[in-house]
Amino acid sequence: MFIIPWWVLLVILGILFSGYMSYHITMKERKIEQSYIEREGNVYMERMKKEREQRSLNRELINEEKTNRS
Repeated sequence: MFIIPWWVLLVILGILFSGYMSYHITMKERKIEQSYIEREGNVYMERMKKEREQRSLNRELINEEKTNRS
């Protein structure tokens, strides 16, 4: 019968724990990155919406001026 020294088991457990923690941290980082990306995307979309509204308002003002001149 082959008996494994205690320190070998400790090393194997350390490797398994390290792999688990690596996976766990990677998943947390992905969630954090995803929330950051979503937040930045919302900021961008809000800015685009304001620009679109401003352009629409400018077009309306230009059209009013043209009709008033005629």
